[in-house]
Amino acid sequence: MRKYSGVVSRSVRASRHAVAAGLVTVVAAAGVVAVGDSGTADAARNFYVPPSTYDSTPGSIIRTEHSDLLLQLPGMKGQWPGTATRLMYTSKLQNGKPTAVTGTVVEPTAKWNGKGERPTVVVGPGTVGQGDQCAGSKMMNFPMAIDLTKPSIGVNYTAPEMYLMLLNGVRVVITDYVGMGTPGIHTYVNRLESGRAMLDAARAGLKVAKASKDAPVAFTGYSQGGGAAASAAELAETYASDLNVKATYAGAPPADLSKVITKIDGTFIAGAIGYAINGLDARYPELSPILTKETNAQGKRVLHDTATQCIGDSGLAFGFQRTNQWTRDGKSLASVIKRHPEVQKMLDDQRIGSLKPNAPVLISTGVNDDVIPTGQVVTLYKDWRKQGANVRLTRDYTPPIFPGLVVNHAVPMLFKLLPATSFLLAEFNR
Repeated sequence: MRKYSGVVSRSVRASRHAVAAGLVTVVAAAGVVAVGDSGTADAARNFYVPPSTYDSTPGSIIRTEHSDLLLQLPGMKGQWPGTATRLMYTSKLQNGKPTAVTGTVVEPTAKWNGKGERPTVVVGPGTVGQGDQCAGSKMMNFPMAIDLTKPSIGVNYTAPEMYLMLLNGVRVVITDYVGMGTPGIHTYVNRLESGRAMLDAARAGLKVAKASKDAPVAFTGYSQGGGAAASAAELAETYASDLNVKATYAGAPPADLSKVITKIDGTFIAGAIGYAINGLDARYPELSPILTKETNAQGKRVLHDTATQCIGDSGLAFGFQRTNQWTRDGKSLASVIKRHPEVQKMLDDQRIGSLKPNAPVLISTGVNDDVIPTGQVVTLYKDWRKQGANVRLTRDYTPPIFPGLVVNHAVPMLFKLLPATSFLLAEFNR
């Protein structure tokens, strides 16, 4: 990826060491805490309750309001490095029904000095949890929040990639995903709903900014966000052909959940398996009786509690547990799934790689990633290549560091952040 290194602006190059240091701090914190409730007033929280009727057209704006960012200089009109707007927009559920999704649009202070109109990057957040208090748009003004009523404590760690884009004059839109903050369960790693949420966030973001409909757009994300970005990339041609998609960066995408569940089992974030099951249960009614039959009291507690937790909360409550502790017969969740072809079909529905992206894609994987298995990332790369997609794969070779603590998942994210930014900027300038 060296050939893209000259694209990042001088201001970004000068601050690489500071950014890297900040990233380490943020991600280290994110390993033990997660996004909590912002503590906003009732009026602000009511923003997340959709009106009884709204425009069902995907990408339509339902409502907006001002959102503070962390950095604001005294006496300055607006904000630096951008002015943020919280928004609610329309997207689609797996079954095609309209749904309201929230997020944030940030208009950069910096001028876009690249080719053509100012571009927009949609960021898919990594795993922050399943509770409504985990929504990133609730805490744009401060990256850490505590909700003593739950209790829940957390960090919004999408800021580094957002700020890198803003410093380069790129507009940023961050989606909260379906059911995060808004009514209903957050359908964690649901292929259709996460991809649509990203694509419709782009549509809505362009409208908020009053940009042209064919303004350049890109998608980026890591881990859960990498899967959402990858899904958006392959759904763009059929679901949002109106968007002028230029590129996608998908870092460590969970493209095959059957393999991810096995890998994540027994790690600090094993509770994220609960998020996935809860999301599937909300979309597949036939799963509920199977869960009742196969899970023991501890398994039922995991599913119940994780539905309202953030990732740090789940880590502290269920970290390093094995899924065989959650089943009646003491078998792993992977073994239980093999006994139920209908459950395997549900997981197969979430498989990314069956459709061809309509723009260049950069995929990254850590060969020693202790959460997202590198093999299924490589398979995604090969699946897209077979279809003739313009896709590249880059690997991180960080040696194993405390396996199961998610260090080998977080470190590649840091190392690939600047190359990924350079890749997207280069594609915007073609």
